[in-house]
Amino acid sequence: MPELSALGWDSAFDKAFARFRSGGLQPARVATEDKLHYTVVAADGERLATISGRLLHEAESRAALPKVGDWVAIEPLAAEGKAVIHAVLPRRTKLSRKVAGRDMEEQVLAANVDIAFLVQALDSTFNVRKLERAMLMALEGGLTPVFVLNKTDLCNDVAARTTEARTAAAGAAVLAVCARTGRNVRALLEHVRPGRTAVFVGPSGVGKSSLINRLCGEDVQATIEVRAADSKGRHTTSARELIPLPGGGLVVDTPGMREFHLWLAQDGAENAFPDIQDLAARCHFRACSHTTEKRCAVLAAVESGQLARDRLDSFVKLKRELTSIAAGSRERSHLARKRDARARSRSLHKHLKAKFEL
Repeated sequence: MPELSALGWDSAFDKAFARFRSGGLQPARVATEDKLHYTVVAADGERLATISGRLLHEAESRAALPKVGDWVAIEPLAAEGKAVIHAVLPRRTKLSRKVAGRDMEEQVLAANVDIAFLVQALDSTFNVRKLERAMLMALEGGLTPVFVLNKTDLCNDVAARTTEARTAAAGAAVLAVCARTGRNVRALLEHVRPGRTAVFVGPSGVGKSSLINRLCGEDVQATIEVRAADSKGRHTTSARELIPLPGGGLVVDTPGMREFHLWLAQDGAENAFPDIQDLAARCHFRACSHTTEKRCAVLAAVESGQLARDRLDSFVKLKRELTSIAAGSRERSHLARKRDARARSRSLHKHLKAKFEL
């Protein structure tokens, strides 16, 4: 369907959609999400959409419901400019985090995204450790991370900050840009080719919406100045939105996140810290935690100055956090299975009772 190719539709998605076509459904991509109300883009244009009761009932969690970037099967409603979403196609990639608070639940920020622009401001709020956290989940979700260092006009030593970011980037691209002046912003377009989608991720006030406005050539996203006293940002983007670029490609703006709560990760930590993984291969103990063990190659690298102490501390902290999340997720799954077993038992008991009473 060439009309949808500009939105990222390809033969793989078309194959996944084949079973819905015979039922008269149409493919569309989710552009915005507001609780259970959506804007979707189909071959015939935008429609307001809601999800079917069956999809809502059968979803295993909120993460399984449609999210910005998802391809969905819709039933157009004649003459209303609306539609009903009946299914979500398998996601190629996703950017997820754990919901805030104690709940062990996944929150999908964007789906079917190719590039993650991980944005930090080159002012007093710059924090390379936050870039590491965001990169870990981008890699785990199948996205290509790109570090974007915005506000070069506020930094006295851009080269030093760029070098610091490259050390943490593990080979990912690092771009120093300025949304205010336009410096190097067009370099972002090299990563967002027609048919591809990028998501902007970072705290409030780092300039995500301003960068998108630069790329679009107009003010499509509201912006607001950060507080001068502490450079802290204020939320302007309140929801995720899929935005087409004039030259092709799409971007997703996201609300600012003060904390990137990690979700389950298997290979992400290793891919985000290849330098530590290479050193760990030479540790005496296979299950070395790189904290207190003797003959630890990673600790030896810190002592010799080959590896920065704060990078190791960040790695150890992230591994502990992921271990805790994995344990909590297993416990949640165990409790869910017990609840399902009890429900099936009650249902069977009710059925047998009714049968024999008859």
